[in-house]
Amino acid sequence: MKQTRPYPRAIVSRKAARSLRDGHPWVFASEVVRTEPCPTDGHEAQNGELVDVFEENGTWQGCGLLSQHSTIRIRIVSRNANDACDEAFWRRRISWAWQHRLTTMGARGLCGAEPDTTCCRVLFSEADGMPGLVVDKYEDVLVSQVGTVGMDRLRPVLYPILLEVLRESGHPIRGIYERNDGAVRDKEGLERHKGWWNGMDTPDEARIVVRENGIRYHLDLENSQKTGFFLDQKYNRRAVRELAWGRHVLDCFCHVGPFGLNALAGGAASVRFVDVSQAAIDLARENALLNGIEPGIDSKATFTCTDVLQYLPRLRNRRTLREEGGPFDLIVLDPPAFTKSSSTVRSAMRGYREINAQALHILPRGGYLATCSCSQHMTRDLLAQAISQAAHDANVQLKQVEERQQAPDHPILWGFPQSHYLDFFVFQVV
Repeated sequence: MKQTRPYPRAIVSRKAARSLRDGHPWVFASEVVRTEPCPTDGHEAQNGELVDVFEENGTWQGCGLLSQHSTIRIRIVSRNANDACDEAFWRRRISWAWQHRLTTMGARGLCGAEPDTTCCRVLFSEADGMPGLVVDKYEDVLVSQVGTVGMDRLRPVLYPILLEVLRESGHPIRGIYERNDGAVRDKEGLERHKGWWNGMDTPDEARIVVRENGIRYHLDLENSQKTGFFLDQKYNRRAVRELAWGRHVLDCFCHVGPFGLNALAGGAASVRFVDVSQAAIDLARENALLNGIEPGIDSKATFTCTDVLQYLPRLRNRRTLREEGGPFDLIVLDPPAFTKSSSTVRSAMRGYREINAQALHILPRGGYLATCSCSQHMTRDLLAQAISQAAHDANVQLKQVEERQQAPDHPILWGFPQSHYLDFFVFQVV
């Protein structure tokens, strides 16, 4: 690299350089050999600042954001030495990310329903070149999560750009709700907080009603999980809807009800919603009412607050199964991540094997199972292995209907396996 760039420098190991060349955007603390001051003004690298990354042999490897308190010490944002990483650079990044959503989702809306970009993820961290920043769009409200010190420092620059890009494409935003209350911020030395961003007029409350796949939902942006809703399952919910006509559905780990409500929209004869959280069950019941479905004993929609892991074995008793609305011929398993680190994958595999085996014991021949994992550590092949073992345990054979992943507004960046975290299978029991 011939030009002199206005950033401090980080010299990294050969191992780190090899990983960067393969497309991975992280440099770990143990891979930083030393830092050097900025060649133009001599200032030392500051926490959250951009640094140029060089291999020990002098080869430039990219430019990234420095996190001095994190094990992930540098996150690459550019591999082009001509990038100035100024406001225009970030504008291009945000524009490209939004154009990707408009291209991959803009023409996929259901007939008579809202466009699929009405509710979608606008920015997905490293996969969009914005490491540590996640932004979801719920109609005219954005929910932001900032998990790195570099992105935290850039918020005053990035938020106005984001609002302008969306407004220019006909999507004006009336507020940004920040859910910066995750434990990941502790690792960056950042304080936790949540609330409306004060850079614009703010809405009166953090409870809103939104539409996805033509279904309306109450969302509590302040208290619900993550940013308020799991947008990554948008098209997987449609896959369940397409199978649901006339079927009796068991929606396990239902959260606020999106799989079950999609099944009802697809003509399901009945849906039993099950979740361990009473707050989630209450919201699922509210969402059913919001869509004109009266919950009750004689309703198509019934609700059970219990631990799914204890509930499924009880349904192997035929009397209990009938009392709960069975037999069920379509079961949805959308559990929370059973593992958040590679060290607990073996235990997680046992968990996935167990819940899938219990569901397969309940399903009759010809019934359908929709099952998934939302953990990056539980890879597609490990999940498939657990499901195969579950079928063996239940003495059934599975015919694959389809295999799916997260929606394209949660893009998978090749070279960065952490961006691929959701795998979804649909099977028929034969």
